[in-house]
Amino acid sequence: MRRILGRQTDTIYGVFRIVAGLLFMFHGLQKMFGAFGGQVQPIGSLAGIAGVIELVCGFLVMIGLFTSWAAFLASGTMAVAYFMAHQPQGTWPIENHGELAALYAFVFLYIAARGAGPLSVAHAMRKPALE
Repeated sequence: MRRILGRQTDTIYGVFRIVAGLLFMFHGLQKMFGAFGGQVQPIGSLAGIAGVIELVCGFLVMIGLFTSWAAFLASGTMAVAYFMAHQPQGTWPIENHGELAALYAFVFLYIAARGAGPLSVAHAMRKPALE
């Protein structure tokens, strides 16, 4: 399989980054605007602040601009969400319904470490500092 997919590593990573950012952004849209069945959260609340981070960082990760910084902030936000909202309800993510928060934390940690990659605004602008 590596011989087949190995040549497409950068493209697959780019699609992975775009999809992860888009899906994360949807959570922000739920909290900020009540879209997709969500409820608007007050801006000054923890959920409201999380909504801003989800929307802005999701967008930046999706387009590939300031990707490492945005992904690192998103990862930390999801780690905090897991330990504040989910972990007190049970030890394991399957018990406390925290699988998504835990998975996002590690997905964004990986993206923060890897950067934007070639399918990104930063790469198109040829500005590695913006990755």
